[in-house]
Amino acid sequence: MFRSIRKKKNEISIEKAKRLLHNARRGVLAVNGDNHYPYAIPVNYLYDEENQKIYFHGSRAGHKVDAIKNCDKVCVTVFGNETVKKESWAPFLQSVVIFGRCHLVKDQATAIALLKRFAMKFYPDENMVDEEIVLSGKTVQMYEIEIEHLSGKEVQER
Repeated sequence: MFRSIRKKKNEISIEKAKRLLHNARRGVLAVNGDNHYPYAIPVNYLYDEENQKIYFHGSRAGHKVDAIKNCDKVCVTVFGNETVKKESWAPFLQSVVIFGRCHLVKDQATAIALLKRFAMKFYPDENMVDEEIVLSGKTVQMYEIEIEHLSGKEVQER
């Protein structure tokens, strides 16, 4: 159902791909937007390896929300781990592509618990997270992507 990586020499192990997902802070979410044009936007995310899900937050209205309501199939690309191995002008870069189905987390208690886990990835301490959730937690929606397929690769940028 999903294509495999064409250049096998560039493929990284699933373990390396998961490590990138844990360590990176942002990815690009692609949805089927208005008039069947792709709509891709950067998002902060949380990777839940145990449940094979990606979580992100968003508002209650907008292009992204409408697109997900119309079609739950999404793609997320995460990239990072840039390293110099030989030539300083041509670094290596790892990326992971995820295909899955995206849904709104409807249960408010679950959404708030996920929001706290999500925020702990970005805020320096739990007190700041708790304060932010009190201020804006009720207006934030949490989305989950059930991962159907993921693959990773490393390429040299030259």
